[in-house]
Amino acid sequence: MAPTAQAERPPSPDISSDTARGSDAPSTDEKKDRKGPVSLRDDGKIECTEEDNYQHTAYCFPKWKKWTILTVIFAVQVSMNFNTSVYPNVVIPLTKAFHVTGQAARTGQMIFLVCYAFGCELWAPWSEEFGRWPILQLSLFLVNIWQIPCALAPNFGTIVVCRGLGGLSSAGGSVTLGMVADLFEADHQQYGVAYIVLSSVGGTSIGPVVGAFIQRHLSWHWNFWIQLIFGVAVQAMHFFLVPETRTTIMMDKLAKKRRKAGETNIWGPNELKENRISFKELKTVWTRPFIMFVFEPIVLCLSLLSGFSDALIFTFLESFEPVYKQWTFGTTAIGLAFIPINIGYVIAWFSFFPFIYRQNKIRRKDPDALQPEARLYWLLYTAPLETIGLFGFAWSSLGPGRGVHWIAPMIFSVLIAIANYSIYMATIDYMVASYGPYSASATGGNGFARDFLAGIAAMYSTPFYEKVGKTYKLEYPSTILACLAFVVTIPIYVFYWKGPIVRERSKFAQTLASDRKKKGGGRVSSVGAEADAEKGKG
Repeated sequence: MAPTAQAERPPSPDISSDTARGSDAPSTDEKKDRKGPVSLRDDGKIECTEEDNYQHTAYCFPKWKKWTILTVIFAVQVSMNFNTSVYPNVVIPLTKAFHVTGQAARTGQMIFLVCYAFGCELWAPWSEEFGRWPILQLSLFLVNIWQIPCALAPNFGTIVVCRGLGGLSSAGGSVTLGMVADLFEADHQQYGVAYIVLSSVGGTSIGPVVGAFIQRHLSWHWNFWIQLIFGVAVQAMHFFLVPETRTTIMMDKLAKKRRKAGETNIWGPNELKENRISFKELKTVWTRPFIMFVFEPIVLCLSLLSGFSDALIFTFLESFEPVYKQWTFGTTAIGLAFIPINIGYVIAWFSFFPFIYRQNKIRRKDPDALQPEARLYWLLYTAPLETIGLFGFAWSSLGPGRGVHWIAPMIFSVLIAIANYSIYMATIDYMVASYGPYSASATGGNGFARDFLAGIAAMYSTPFYEKVGKTYKLEYPSTILACLAFVVTIPIYVFYWKGPIVRERSKFAQTLASDRKKKGGGRVSSVGAEADAEKGKG
């Protein structure tokens, strides 16, 4: 029996809806018609705010412009994750070139992912303070720079160091997803989030396909040169096609423009800050993502869920080579075996469309009809596919000797991909809706968990498939992963039904929800909410 709209709505105590606004909130068209500035401060200065100048925010970009921006960001995100996933194809060539063991060569993968985890956290808040555009440009530039010494490395140590610096320089999905919150109000951002999440998981699974051909036909240096070529191309696209989208930065620019036009007493929100680059401000900016990761139950629990799921996937992918070699697959054929993973991600992406459409339709009738937990609804049905897929992959890995066709493990890998995309999409969507302008810091926790745990997995995955079990060396490890997948997906159901109770303990989410309500449903764009929340923790 198909679930009804009522079934999508979990228990809802006295907690605001995901947009925290009532039916009498001003519409987007009404916001566009507002003229500013009218925000007069106590010191007599007029502040150029989002509420008074809504028509000048990224929310009001035409649809074609929004999706052009998102498509460029899609390419940027694919490039960043491509850098993480194409490296395994250079492990064997590096062992021959520098006379290191395979396990030692994999440290280049581990160090990049672990540093990438910290990079996501450290870059994200700077994009909130100084704008998405300059931060993403700087990140891309540094990532591209570090590819050069990797390609020209005289020894393996150079590769390890530069891979680490490259990972630390990667801004990652926390900034790109923050841009979705810049472009769309909470009620309308799910399609954008789904698109960017597809680029993130897609970049991870495209790398092995391309990497296989690099490994087969080119020297190991080209693994890094191609990363550089891809990175330079997307940086150029971003430079020319993507404008600034961060609301506070746009208000600063608008205020400067108006002062040039003769309005002498108009100032942007950042211009009115005292000692913006003070030590206290630096401390706040750097520590915000870590504070949210540790103290915000929504960020912590869903990030760990997403991280464990991603680590399981990275571990599972290490089995492709020994599994498909049973059917005499060569290097390029094994690379092509990752295509079903990409197919699964695309299927999962499309599967969210009816769900998003349905929820948008419900919210149009009643903005308060759905709690934030409703954004986890489709995940209730797709998450079990991870366990099912891993069990199926495990016992279809018996090989041709047991009469199993190679298409069988590929079919089960599609199911695993559907589940992995859905977990990332639903948890990210939930956090972006909850944290608005600070979604970059909030989702930074999610990215931190995914990349850090995946980096650790890079070191134990191959030994795991070589040393666990005697008779069923390929089947038992994947079965263990299936059991772990069952355990880590349990919290999804707990959060769906008990999420309102968890949000009651989140002072940050509740303060932002309250501010949205006061501002007529608009997203909060200042740091005031954060300050209030941090005080509340004390």
